[in-house]
Amino acid sequence: MVALLRTLFGLVLAPLLVRFVVLLGRLQGHGAMRRYTRRTFLRNTVLGSVIVVLAQIAGGFVYFFWPNKTSAFGTEITVPASAIPAVGAAPYVNQAGKFYIINNEDGALALYWKCPHLGCTVPWNETEGDFHCPCHGSIYDRHGVRIAGPAPRPMDLMSMTQDASGNVIVNTGNISERSGYSPDQALKLR
Repeated sequence: MVALLRTLFGLVLAPLLVRFVVLLGRLQGHGAMRRYTRRTFLRNTVLGSVIVVLAQIAGGFVYFFWPNKTSAFGTEITVPASAIPAVGAAPYVNQAGKFYIINNEDGALALYWKCPHLGCTVPWNETEGDFHCPCHGSIYDRHGVRIAGPAPRPMDLMSMTQDASGNVIVNTGNISERSGYSPDQALKLR
């Protein structure tokens, strides 16, 4: 429907605007107008329509490729020490950074919440104590390692450090794939 309205605008209103501009430009010194031929009318109509269509294409191109970054994803996010869960507790969820912080016996992990299979958001299942992908049924344990389902690998990790006051800094721009879990992937918290 929108495309039809744009086409009608280009075919009806644009030629009228072009004609108005042409008529203004053809006024001579005595106020008389030159003869406006059919050929001139068609040329101006086609030219006006082409200009309108090219302007719409350029506008769509700019709109499509203009960056629209509106969140903190891709930056470093500081998580206060008070928000870090206890060992074995449900993970801390950060909506802006799109990650979970889960605290295990080996240390804390910052897991990217996107399923490696097709990119769905993987929520924490409180009753079973693991992550369940709602799209295709992949299941991940507390370390983000795939237990079942079609996912090709474990959940991705985000790098993290701890500052002097105990706050955890998660770098959401540094996401790493992995083939399994090893204790050196976890950050020992002080």
